[in-house]
Amino acid sequence: MTTAIVTKGLGKRYALNRGSTISRYKTVRDTVIEGVSRLAGTAISGKAGKPAVDEFWALRDVDFELQQGDRLGIIGRNGAGKSTLLKVLSRITEPTEGAIRMKGRVASLLEVGTGFHPELSGRENILLNGAVLGMRREEIRSKFDEIVDFAEVERFLDTPVKRYSSGMYVRLAFAVAAHLEPEILIVDEVLAVGDMQFQKKCLGKMKEVGLGGRTVLFVSHNMSIISSLCNKGLLLDNGRVGFAGDIDPAINAYLSMSGAEADVDLERLPRSAPREFSSLTRMALRDGSGRPSSMFVMGDSLICTLRLVCKKAMRNAEIGLKVSSRYGSAIHYFASTWEGLEVDLEPGEHEFEVVVPDLRLFPGTYSLSAWTLIKGYGSDDNVSDATVITVASSDLTGHEPTFDRYAKSGHEVYAPSNWRRLE
Repeated sequence: MTTAIVTKGLGKRYALNRGSTISRYKTVRDTVIEGVSRLAGTAISGKAGKPAVDEFWALRDVDFELQQGDRLGIIGRNGAGKSTLLKVLSRITEPTEGAIRMKGRVASLLEVGTGFHPELSGRENILLNGAVLGMRREEIRSKFDEIVDFAEVERFLDTPVKRYSSGMYVRLAFAVAAHLEPEILIVDEVLAVGDMQFQKKCLGKMKEVGLGGRTVLFVSHNMSIISSLCNKGLLLDNGRVGFAGDIDPAINAYLSMSGAEADVDLERLPRSAPREFSSLTRMALRDGSGRPSSMFVMGDSLICTLRLVCKKAMRNAEIGLKVSSRYGSAIHYFASTWEGLEVDLEPGEHEFEVVVPDLRLFPGTYSLSAWTLIKGYGSDDNVSDATVITVASSDLTGHEPTFDRYAKSGHEVYAPSNWRRLE
């Protein structure tokens, strides 16, 4: 198989003005100040003998290799270096150190209007972008109608793109980048400005491009999209490679970094409840297909297994699960007693399973807590924020959730769940 991209020891350093923001370019004023500082034997903005700026490495020692046809999902927290890496690979900015070897034409879409001239019409920008990619006029014209049809901007084709809305701009920019047959397609999360239907089209096109033997690099915080589109993953952490390899382990590494675990050892977590009768020891999560996961889709099923050790006999006990927002607000409670499960336990180990058949959570990050209590006694064990789950939009998967079974009750917002003992 042909190698498409290889990076070795890739690094990008910026000058960080002390007490200010990153300075990416040196101005005439900076040059004059530096000259005066050297003549005076001191740095004007700092103490004598110390430089006026600090160094900030946005990328450091980044090594990875992609084969032709690979679809790479680049993931990581905000500020991890994802966009910087794309800019270096797109040759928008030069690396400070290291080497890059890329085989083939590169088309990149990093922000709205990348590579467009605002004064030119949509038609002229299509021709210009094709020429920049090294394509002959005949090649561009053979793709022209397909580009216009995909972007849905035929009516405004001869209008200067500076008058386009952001949605029209990105539709045309993506259509040009994806259809002019680059060997390597680089896309940042620019698709977020498009409507949901267009995002579906873009994701379908990127998958088609990859399956057609071309290489795709894609940055997104939506793990559901990354999982469905990409076969390889690159996890960046503070500018360095945290993981490089197949996409599923890459996503798991990212979710673990974010505090998300599908199988949690509860015994190592702190709690404030007395635990006189019981102690929760394990929480395991699965998605609707039964796979261990802490990533779900709106309307999907969430399956949680809870294991506990009973120290003394428990009568009229309750096992529960709580979902909270990232701000700590309780959203859902799922309790065994609400679903009619009577829990009388003898000393020993016990396991329970709760299935939430229709997950009523909007895209975002949520925490899960678990508890046991005894009626007439109160809380016996309570593990707060045991793990984190990520919920992705269902619109990109074709599953449309319905929220008509939500019901207000004496609890927060009630959503149905099914409880059972596994013994």
